[in-house]
Amino acid sequence: MVPSLLLLLAGLFRATEPAPRCETGQETLGQCQNAQKAKCVDISLGSCTDVTYTQTMYPNFLDQKSREVIEYSSEYILISVLHNLLQGECNPDLRLLGCSVLAPQCEKDKVIKPCRHVCENLKKNCLSAFDAIDMAWPYFLDCDRFFAGEEEGCFDPLAKLRGDVVVEEDLPSDLPATFIQFKHHSYSQMVSTLKKTASRCSHIATTYSIGRSFEGKDLFVIEFSTKPGHHELLKPEFKYIGNMHGNEVVGKELLIYLAQYLCSEYLLGNPRIQTLINNTRIHLLPSLNPDGYELAAEEGAGYNGWVIGRQTAQNLDLNRNFPDLTSEAYRRAGIRGARLDHIPIPQSYWWGKVAPETKAVMKWMRSIPFVLSASLHGGELVVTYPYDYSRHPMEEKEFSPTPDEKMFKMLAKAYADAHPVISDRSEHRCGGNFVKRGGIINGAEWYSFTGGMADFNYLHTNCFEVTVEVGCEKFPLEEELFTIWHENRDALLNYMEMVHRGIKGIVSDKFGNPIKNARISVRGIQHDITTAADGDYWRLLPPGTYVITAQAMGYTRVMKRVTLPIKMKRAGRVDFVLRPIEVWPNKLLRRPMEGMNDQYDPLELFDPHAQHAQARGGSEQVREKPWWWSYFSSLGLHKPLWLLKQH
Repeated sequence: MVPSLLLLLAGLFRATEPAPRCETGQETLGQCQNAQKAKCVDISLGSCTDVTYTQTMYPNFLDQKSREVIEYSSEYILISVLHNLLQGECNPDLRLLGCSVLAPQCEKDKVIKPCRHVCENLKKNCLSAFDAIDMAWPYFLDCDRFFAGEEEGCFDPLAKLRGDVVVEEDLPSDLPATFIQFKHHSYSQMVSTLKKTASRCSHIATTYSIGRSFEGKDLFVIEFSTKPGHHELLKPEFKYIGNMHGNEVVGKELLIYLAQYLCSEYLLGNPRIQTLINNTRIHLLPSLNPDGYELAAEEGAGYNGWVIGRQTAQNLDLNRNFPDLTSEAYRRAGIRGARLDHIPIPQSYWWGKVAPETKAVMKWMRSIPFVLSASLHGGELVVTYPYDYSRHPMEEKEFSPTPDEKMFKMLAKAYADAHPVISDRSEHRCGGNFVKRGGIINGAEWYSFTGGMADFNYLHTNCFEVTVEVGCEKFPLEEELFTIWHENRDALLNYMEMVHRGIKGIVSDKFGNPIKNARISVRGIQHDITTAADGDYWRLLPPGTYVITAQAMGYTRVMKRVTLPIKMKRAGRVDFVLRPIEVWPNKLLRRPMEGMNDQYDPLELFDPHAQHAQARGGSEQVREKPWWWSYFSSLGLHKPLWLLKQH
């Protein structure tokens, strides 16, 4: 900076008269530059070295008079970080468009403006990405102000660009409604596909983010329901999670295909799909570890090893990063009256490194009353179920069942039996080691590990989760994806339909008011579930006869005997009406059933969408700056207020 500053000062002292300036009537930069006898110079801006031309001219359209001035400007910083801010959407398109303004094309000492139609098309496709992060469209990409029509003579800054956005928009319009591209999706392609699918089926689908990865990528979910975005009374909540390990990509692709399939088949009137969506709220999270996926994708399909990209950008294995509640469950198992459900997160857990992806999923689990779930992995062909951590920690392979062993086996078999390869009796194939077990196995009996997501689901929430290993290749070649989809499609549907097994109902008082956090107990099964905010509940159970109890603090306990026939495939309706009772002083000392979480709960304070902790306190009149504002912290008084929507 010092030599440059000296040169600038020297130039000022050498000047004998004011430099000619552009008059108001001189509308083009080319006219202004010619007046000053400026020359074309080589482009030396690091973020603009891949443009389709080699020379530019100073000052640029923003009257920035040198490379140094541009490099320290908020406009240049913005185009340099747009890829991260928008999680890959519309890039490098937007960066190259910005370069065409900051470093415009120069030929024969004359500046050429970029084409207006290119700017307008890109703004049409990408404005929603800016809206998603609460950012205004940049002023220097004003299509009327800094761009020209073709009749004026302009250049296309994206002419040689191999952009995903352009390619996807150019797909033939006469494709059948069931068309699915069986390919590997980059992060930006995945987001684009999910958003387009939700737009196509907007009456039954929506997309949302549960939080951000360590590197700032949104953890996108697509939801299917008759009332997207809302929990409906007595409608069970289901979730699939893929790509927990970044290099295990098949689950991610299956969920992208599944989203498109559900949308298409619903529109085509497929009765099975319409029944499923009309009676279930379905959440699909294709990639829980998008940072790891990017690393794995660099190695390429068919060549990825067993480790590269498995972990997050923080070098954390997400399926070892959840609280170890299984050890606490084993400790409680021998205590009379102790419950093996809704175990709080121990304070010691927060002393270690907890990934933002893990926190986001845990907060998601608490915000929605999920009933059933599956996590899709790769490297084998088998369905495993809790517990994943053995009763005796030193035993690496020990059968360690939950109180709901029969139900978990039924759930695992629902997927395995509908999968043509897993159900194949041949032992000389992928997954052949599990043939004698029916393609399923207790997780700890296969191999024991702690901190898994499936055990956490079961012991901290109402949700039952299994792990599906969908194939022996973690990152298969693209031509294999069509076959993999058809092997898993019916199994994915069959498993989702299992959310309707067992019983469901509403717990209310005698006036019909719902009772939240009432406990639903099953005699002989040491694991309760609790009612949601509207008093509704779902209890997964295999066929049989049960004594069901509903209880809540301050109310009488009510018991009912229920029989579930073998052929019954819909949840039986069992409602409870609880009557208030007088609470005696000695009972007030008992811990209320709704006190499931610790008094100090870091998860409640965690903002899954922020990259930096939000300031606490302060005046209510001062609006919080968006999370991306910190990217411009080095600019001092020259921060880009024009990016703030409220400004």
